[in-house]
Amino acid sequence: MSELDGEQHPPAPPTSGARPPGTGAERDGTGSAGSAEGARVLAVANQKGGVGKTTTAVNLGAALADLGHRVLIVDLDPQGNASTGLGIDPRNFDYSMYDVLLHDVALDDCVEATSIKNLFLAPATLDLAGAEIELVPALSREHRLRRALLPVREDFDYIFIDCPPSLGLITVNALTAADEVLVPIQCEFYALEGVSQLTRNIELVRSNLNPTLHVSTIVLTMYDARTKLSDSVVAEVRQHFGDVVCRSVIPRTVRISEAPSFGEPITTHDPTSRGAIAYRELAKEVSGVAS
Repeated sequence: MSELDGEQHPPAPPTSGARPPGTGAERDGTGSAGSAEGARVLAVANQKGGVGKTTTAVNLGAALADLGHRVLIVDLDPQGNASTGLGIDPRNFDYSMYDVLLHDVALDDCVEATSIKNLFLAPATLDLAGAEIELVPALSREHRLRRALLPVREDFDYIFIDCPPSLGLITVNALTAADEVLVPIQCEFYALEGVSQLTRNIELVRSNLNPTLHVSTIVLTMYDARTKLSDSVVAEVRQHFGDVVCRSVIPRTVRISEAPSFGEPITTHDPTSRGAIAYRELAKEVSGVAS
C-alpha cells in the first residue's frame, strides 16, 4: 500500500474471566452466541495517532461484553497499549500476535482472558515492530490474519482489531481480515487529516483483497463541550459522512485517560463517569440495542 502523502483535505465519503474459548464445541455457554456467520470483525483504524483507536477498541469492547456479548480484541499495535490497558502483562504469556502472523501459531493459543467477563484479548509485543519487514517475503502475506481468525470467528460476537497508526502490511492484514472499518475521529483541528489516504487504501483493499470491506462506523472522540471547535468538527464530520457517524460522542475526560494506567477499561475504572456512560451508549448503538 502507498505511504502517507501528507494530504489534509477532507476525504470522499466511504462506500457503503473464563479460560479463552476454543472451538465452537468448547464454548462454555456464557454470554450470547455468535451469529450463524460468526463474529462481526471490525478493524479500528486511523493512520493519525492519538485519535482514540485503542481507547475505543478497549472501552467499546468492554461495554459490549457487559451487555453479554463475547468480544475478542486483537492487538496489532507494536506498542501493545490495548494489552496493557486491559491489565495483561507481556511477561505473562507465551505467544503474541507476532507469533500468529509470522510463525503460524494458532490464535486460540494466543488468546488471553481478561478480568472482564466475556472479554478476551490477543496481545501484542514489541516484536510486532519488525513484522512489517518480515512479512514482505511471506507467502500470502496480506491474508495471514484472515486465515488465523477463521477458526475462532464462531466463538465470538465481536472481534475488534486495534490497528497501528500506519498503513503498512500489518494494517493491510487487518483490513483484509475485517468485514467493517471503525474510524475514530477526534473533535480537534485537522480532524480529517490523513483520513483521505485511509479511505483510498480501504478502497484498494476492497478492490483487490476484500470485496466486502466497508466503513460502517465513525466515532467522534475527545469532544469538549466547552469549545466551539468541537461542535464545528462534529457538524463537519456528520455533514461529510452522514449516517455512518454514530450519535454517541465520546467526551474528553481525565478518567478515560487515566483508566489504562490501572489496567482497566473506563466501564470498570469509573462506571458512573461520563466516559463510561458514553461508551455504554455507543455499545448499544453499535449492537443495535435501543437506548
